[in-house]
Amino acid sequence: MGKPRVAIFDFAGCEGDQLQIVNLEEDLLSLLEHVDIVTWREGMKEESSQYDIALVEGSCTRPSDEERLKKIRERAKIVVALGACATIGGINCLRNYKNMDEVRKYVYGDKADWFETYEARPIDAVIPVDYYIPQCPINKKEFLYVMKCLLTGQKPKLCNNPVCVECKLAGNVCAFERGEFCLGPVTRGGCEACCITAGSVCWGCRGPVNNPNIDAHKEVLEKYGLTVEQAMAKFQLYYGWTKKPKDGEVDVSALKEGK
Repeated sequence: MGKPRVAIFDFAGCEGDQLQIVNLEEDLLSLLEHVDIVTWREGMKEESSQYDIALVEGSCTRPSDEERLKKIRERAKIVVALGACATIGGINCLRNYKNMDEVRKYVYGDKADWFETYEARPIDAVIPVDYYIPQCPINKKEFLYVMKCLLTGQKPKLCNNPVCVECKLAGNVCAFERGEFCLGPVTRGGCEACCITAGSVCWGCRGPVNNPNIDAHKEVLEKYGLTVEQAMAKFQLYYGWTKKPKDGEVDVSALKEGK
């Protein structure tokens, strides 16, 4: 049967997830013993329209992106959304909270009409997605785990514990106790609480856990004099596509849906 043919595609994003694949170093060489990468603009000149697995990085930000995504979906047996922009919309969705005409003029100036663009969205808003590898950028270990599952016919299972679980295991002082605002209580773990461990906070780049404990999160927020609305405003940084904003408001029910 030969090795599975893998194609890696990029849409609107910084391509940091693809760099993480390059950063696999020796593990990438081991992976190449089991797959053939046939298309990867960042890593090779060759390309092919025949592939089994499509890894898609970046969010959809143009009508023409939709047609390209649909062609990828038609050709691939398996489509994997790679990174925050592809899985939950990512930072690109910040534009969705502004007037699009103003955004276009700000970015392109007097040439705004030259470029097609619309509200940014994750790729599953356009095509069916089989599996997701979240985070910004992706976790290399998680990427290898998902690829191993696909190659052995297993279904990858992502972590569904909140980041707080990993944060406690790491022995970190709670970001709230440090006087900071953290999305760890409702954000999907699997990142080993890397941001909090490094002295920052959880920004929610992995999206919310399935069925997040909203009541418990509210209790944490109330304890520190914060509100759910403030939490949802923080989630806009990466998770802005879940609910369309109306008059600058955020639909708090978005937190209940998960991904």
